[in-house]
Amino acid sequence: MASHRPWFRSYPPDAPRTLEPYPRISVFGMLEASARKYPRATAIAWFGRKLTFSELFAETERCSAALAGLGVGRGDRVALVMPNCPQYLIAYYATMRLGAIVVGNNPLYTKREMEFQLRDSGAKVAIVLDLLHHDFADVFKTVGLEPVVVARLNDYMSFPKRQLAPIVKFRKTQRSQGKPWPPVPKGARVLWWEAWMNAAGAVPLAAQVDPETEPAGFIYTGGTTGVSKGAMLSHRNLVANAMQGASYLSIGEGNEALLGSLPFFHSFGMLVMNVAILRAGKLIPIPNPRDLHLVMEEIDKEKPTFVPGVPRFFAALNDSPLATKLDLRSVTASISGAAPLPAAVAEKFAQITHGAVLVEGYGLTEASPVTHANPLKGVRKVGSIGLPMPDTDCRIVDLDDPDRELAAGERGELCVKGPQVMLGYWNRPEETALSIRNGWLHTGDVATMDEDGYFRIVDRLKEMIIVSGFNVYPNEVEDALYRHPKIVKAAVIGVPDERTGEAVKAFVVLKEGEHATPQEILDWARDPGNGLTAYRVPKQLEIRESLPETMIGKVLRRVLTEEERRRASATSARG
Repeated sequence: MASHRPWFRSYPPDAPRTLEPYPRISVFGMLEASARKYPRATAIAWFGRKLTFSELFAETERCSAALAGLGVGRGDRVALVMPNCPQYLIAYYATMRLGAIVVGNNPLYTKREMEFQLRDSGAKVAIVLDLLHHDFADVFKTVGLEPVVVARLNDYMSFPKRQLAPIVKFRKTQRSQGKPWPPVPKGARVLWWEAWMNAAGAVPLAAQVDPETEPAGFIYTGGTTGVSKGAMLSHRNLVANAMQGASYLSIGEGNEALLGSLPFFHSFGMLVMNVAILRAGKLIPIPNPRDLHLVMEEIDKEKPTFVPGVPRFFAALNDSPLATKLDLRSVTASISGAAPLPAAVAEKFAQITHGAVLVEGYGLTEASPVTHANPLKGVRKVGSIGLPMPDTDCRIVDLDDPDRELAAGERGELCVKGPQVMLGYWNRPEETALSIRNGWLHTGDVATMDEDGYFRIVDRLKEMIIVSGFNVYPNEVEDALYRHPKIVKAAVIGVPDERTGEAVKAFVVLKEGEHATPQEILDWARDPGNGLTAYRVPKQLEIRESLPETMIGKVLRRVLTEEERRRASATSARG
């Protein structure tokens, strides 16, 4: 079997090639095992308060009783509308203890997006942060989810932060955003977390789920490609991916501390949470990763050893004035995903942490999510997503003939197969059939594999631009634009063109304090010395203050494309 997996030749010596057989446990089983083995170890560090694994386990059991009191049982869906906080973990594992299904919802959703996901998932109960209640109160009422359970960020804080946080920080933040204080009006149909937990009945028996066939969570995906779809991730999917990531990245047991700055409702953040619980590590939840002062202070105070993130997050840490003032030497390893990692960002991060290794990885929600990563020990190829995880098979297939596998160096669609690949999309059998064919998950990403088994993402299949019959991959044009000394962000899309079918249009954000004209940048791009052949040079360029992004920093090219379509329609109507 190993003969067709060239990546094994590049594996670091301590990385296992397989983890089979995987334990037949639920996601809750990971918490149960760690609490039994490390009851006194810190599970959560929350603004000065430490919850041990024994305490987290007890709170999870109590929460499962409270959920059962609301009628939640096997197969029911529980919606979590919260940033990273202790209640998210407690409700997450409690839901899975009952054999119910967690639905993570982005707190930054619009009302329309939130209503769609709550209706589509068929959520039976919603747990929401008090500071977010005002944003979605109408939605909860419309979809019939009242009363909702309301949690507060200070519920698990220690004195005096528990008393001071709402007065000093939360009230100021709410009012600055034009939101009411208190955030939940008197008389609102809600169940307050603490009272709800205290009123819980007897703890029910944990459900004996089938880890291979029963969903543990729905993670909605499609924000960068189209209609949002719920990826059904089984207990086996999530347990396997936690084991794959922890083993490949050499995350130790009982002695690690992981920074939880990636949102837990996102598949990458959920994996970090599961890895911390699997390995009995200390998890440091960060409710607002954009508060860099908070992030840096928590790193300095709680001493994480492993820091996962996205390129934008690491770049912000590098540029923070606190980077040279605080002690960041506890960090020994980090992994970046969701977007290409610039080499300069990894090098600067190594400097501010005095040697931490930052590598690029790759994943997608449908694969729980991680499938590839550069090794922490061994050869790290800049610009590549690295090697497949243990027990993950990969192949590159022809874009026109998906049944034909391509040789090393050829460009085609990346397909993956492994224990982390989803069950399918919730209530979308046709889309599932298009995505998973003959056991292979078609990622929609165009990639290459070199002779050493390292993979490189070229672009998204659906975002490829065809100019006069030539394929133009937006990433390649964006990479060139990023080399311009005045550009800090770039995004490229295809727009209709009468002569060439499609033309390349670029959107750029200039570095702070810089000035340039679109023509100046276009002239720079036309210089062959800057890496773009003629048909790949942008025909149009727009300078903007910002670009539309997901919460974790991935540019939404789809939004730019839709804006161009609307603009073209308006122009046509006027003409």
